[in-house]
Amino acid sequence: MNMISATFRAFRAVDEPKSCASFIEGHRKVLEIYGITMITSNKPLWTNHKNTYVVLVESKIDGRLFGGARLQIADEELMLPIEEAVGKVDTKIHDLVKQHSEKHLTAELCGLWNSREVAGYGIGSAHLTKAIIVLARKLNVKTLFALCAPATVRMGGRAGFVIERALGNDGFFNYPKLDLVATAMVIRDVNELSHATEDNQLFVKEFDKNPTQDRIERGPKGEIMIAYDLSLDKV
Repeated sequence: MNMISATFRAFRAVDEPKSCASFIEGHRKVLEIYGITMITSNKPLWTNHKNTYVVLVESKIDGRLFGGARLQIADEELMLPIEEAVGKVDTKIHDLVKQHSEKHLTAELCGLWNSREVAGYGIGSAHLTKAIIVLARKLNVKTLFALCAPATVRMGGRAGFVIERALGNDGFFNYPKLDLVATAMVIRDVNELSHATEDNQLFVKEFDKNPTQDRIERGPKGEIMIAYDLSLDKV
């Protein structure tokens, strides 16, 4: 069996409307599998937002969409998805984002997903999370929020996120449905990544030096060849 080959390509949302439309459609299909038909992250407002960046994962063979994630920087124009989601049950999220964004660039890792075809290879969790952190550092983001599903909390911890226990029920929320739990997490030191594991820190440092690399990555299901282009050349 041939190893799956994928490309991880970074761009600013406003520069590639067709790619953004593909991202939204792919994400919608995955959410529907789990009975989720409406989610704040899936509103298309971010496609016209100059401070939103996308990492799109495609098959290197035929261009099929495998997944993606977004980096949305907090500004006056568009609320972070975590604010929309969590703000309904805990308004403290707005003050928290404001406190950080008044001091330095603050953003959110959001809209992370992968197709069923590549489930288990780490695309929709570990590899995309690391790629977004690389972009965050490149764009001088200091604080990075995320709203994690139970299956990705441990992975988030390895990448450097900690649970934001000042929010919700010790950091936990029922979202996007009452029978599902989401965890508010944050990296407060994107530059240092002091809570990240050594291998995660090493990955990010290597991409700081060279944002275009081909690597064989390992997930629970096996190995995958990834051609990364996190250079943001157009920006």
